[in-house]
Amino acid sequence: MGQRKSHDQNFKNLILDYPHESLAFFAAEEAENLTPSVKITPIRQEQLKGRLGDRFHELDVPLLVEWPCGKREALLFTLEEETDPNRFSIHRLAHYTLHLSELFETERVVPVVFFLHSNQNIAESLHIKSERHSYLQFNYLHTQLSSLSAEQFFNSQNIVARLNLPNMHWADKDKIDVYANAIQGLFALEPDLEKQLKYIDFVDIYSELDEDERQAYQRRYPQEESKMAGLAERLRNEGMQQGMQQGLHEGIEGALRLQLKLKFGELPGWAEAKLRQASDEQLTHWLTRILNADSLTGVLS
Repeated sequence: MGQRKSHDQNFKNLILDYPHESLAFFAAEEAENLTPSVKITPIRQEQLKGRLGDRFHELDVPLLVEWPCGKREALLFTLEEETDPNRFSIHRLAHYTLHLSELFETERVVPVVFFLHSNQNIAESLHIKSERHSYLQFNYLHTQLSSLSAEQFFNSQNIVARLNLPNMHWADKDKIDVYANAIQGLFALEPDLEKQLKYIDFVDIYSELDEDERQAYQRRYPQEESKMAGLAERLRNEGMQQGMQQGLHEGIEGALRLQLKLKFGELPGWAEAKLRQASDEQLTHWLTRILNADSLTGVLS
């Protein structure tokens, strides 16, 4: 449906749109007690760049978790998506985690990495030591999406899990069912129309159905296909309606501006500002006043 974006950006959007669900799925061990009342705030990349520089994880998503009334000390999660496990560096992650700990003056930092593809040789811990002493022990939470069984998440109530069904492990014969369960989860768990359309695109990108598979899906799941067609039509109609309204508004504004200029000359900045900010009703009201007005302020008052 849309242009292919980078995996990093796809998953960054997913985490920012669904922070609670992302932590519950990718960091279940630490997110078990994160109730809906917990405040989750994304940390802006600009804030980190200013202190850490450009060489650190620009597309990672640090999330600050705060409990109401200070019930518990804030917890900082940093989520990183790795497409190619061979490019992952545990030393870089440890370095980044220590910098965040120093920057936010907290030792409560949870590093989380989820891998789009699997690799049995991914380093899971880092131990800095000598023969006599241990100096640093670093661990992180990690998920290899392609090692998870998609079927186990078919009925999940976590939208992040449902949207990632195509990225999990499944047999070729189950591909269409995997796609269908992802779309069903999206419609069941996300009421917002724009997000529905946005994440149909996400599921399409990672499912990569060919034309034969698309037709098989339409035959096997006509109800979901009908919902998708209805969604596209509704958004298309809303877009057309919005465009028509915008066109009408611009037409009224232009007509009023022309008549004002013909009667009073070039418009000062304050008058231009009022025209740009006015509603359709206000513009129409001013149009009815222009014939009898003796001054610009008399029209736009």
